[in-house]
Amino acid sequence: MHPKILQILKTFEKINSIPRCSKHEEKLSIWLQEWSRSRGFEVKADSLNNVLIRVTPTKNYENSPTVILQGHMDMVCEKCKGLKHDFFKDPIRCVYDGDWLRGDGISLGADNGIALAIGLVLAETGKKGEIEHPPLELLFTVDEETGFTGARGLEAGFCEGKLLLNMDSEDEGVFITGCAGGQNLLITLPIEWEQFDCEKENLFGFFKISVEGLVGGHSGVEIHRQRANGIRLLTRALVWLRNRIGAESIRLVQLSGGSVHNAIPNFAEAFVALDKRKTARSEEIVSNLWKTFQAEYAKTDTNLVLNLTEVDGRTDFKKVGCMALKKKFTFGRVFSAGTEERLIELIQELPHGVYRMSNTIPGLVETSNNLAAVRTVENEVKILLSQRSSITSKLAEITWDIEALAKLVGARIEYEKYYPAWEPNLELGLLSNCKQIYTGTFGKEPKVTIVHAGLECGLIGSKFRDIEMISFGPTIKDPHSPAERIFIPSIERVWIFLENLLKSYR
Repeated sequence: MHPKILQILKTFEKINSIPRCSKHEEKLSIWLQEWSRSRGFEVKADSLNNVLIRVTPTKNYENSPTVILQGHMDMVCEKCKGLKHDFFKDPIRCVYDGDWLRGDGISLGADNGIALAIGLVLAETGKKGEIEHPPLELLFTVDEETGFTGARGLEAGFCEGKLLLNMDSEDEGVFITGCAGGQNLLITLPIEWEQFDCEKENLFGFFKISVEGLVGGHSGVEIHRQRANGIRLLTRALVWLRNRIGAESIRLVQLSGGSVHNAIPNFAEAFVALDKRKTARSEEIVSNLWKTFQAEYAKTDTNLVLNLTEVDGRTDFKKVGCMALKKKFTFGRVFSAGTEERLIELIQELPHGVYRMSNTIPGLVETSNNLAAVRTVENEVKILLSQRSSITSKLAEITWDIEALAKLVGARIEYEKYYPAWEPNLELGLLSNCKQIYTGTFGKEPKVTIVHAGLECGLIGSKFRDIEMISFGPTIKDPHSPAERIFIPSIERVWIFLENLLKSYR
């Protein structure tokens, strides 16, 4: 192993000791600034907490073009259901498993903390004269995962380089030269309530139906893998129960699932009032349906669990961001029959997964939608969806289709966090040089493609139009999920490639 890889991993572990859920990167931003000043680097931060670290060139590279190494500070904070981990306080424990590094039942944050670690070690190594490089700018942005807030808010002149290396891709040996644009939609369905005193009648019990143990994953780069969506499975379970025991015997009280727009939902749960006389039959239905789900997703979600359990009717666990807040209430109302019908039908009809494959790049997803999250909030149900497409007109098409469905059931639509596509340019000098250096270093050509995911390059390119960009990185599997892991040997290959690439700009 290259001696610098251990230093990169130690730096990454330090980064993982600092809370950095999306929109909560303040502590990491401060730490990066303090780290830079303590080592004599010029550093600045803007009002959003984006950080830029300038690294002076080594000898004979003073007149070379400035190269920007770019990554984002925040991470998707996902954990296995029931795991006691507070992302706002607890450090992420890194588990070494052979050639792989993973979290302990939680997302690892290699997306994109590993870019920060590589950049910091590169700066230190250059300062010590151990490698040669041109002027460098380390650009670390905030809130990439939930809205590209940092990249969106970059001001003119914050960075000066014209060659940008985005290190937020997840397959070593692959150079990304374009990405999908995206649009989030928030559907709000009003709830009509009915009074329902199950304790007085003593016929109904309070039950929870839950779907757990799903793999989830990145809603862009893994949307084509056809992994289970917890919200869709939970809705199917509700439909099966309603059809087999009668809609009057099971009444919906609360529905929730998923967490963020860019993660495939790996859990969902519903609280219902269930006729106790139908308990045995309901348990049988759920058990049989669980077997059906297991058969359907035997290749993708081997730990899938569907449960029906009786619970305390006066306790509700409400998920807010990464935290589960316990809220007491007196159970006395259910969704009206009309609201229940509209909600279930809407979720059944909303698209999830691949919408259209590319006609020009074999195997590439062109357009997709992620049915990302559902929350019952006061007198409304909110449904979050995320559409992606490399073609602007197709992004508009799927968004309009979803909007039409929502309007049919009387729901309200809000458009959120549009970001542009990064259109590929295969004639760039940066790409040509990267291909030549990679081939000369490893004896094989890299793969050049575009990706069905949002990258900050789209927004950065729209702000700095004369900049050349490419995206690459070490191999990361199952990002945005508790199964996230990084292949350690691929970090070494990225480091060696970077050494040779920067040296070439003399």
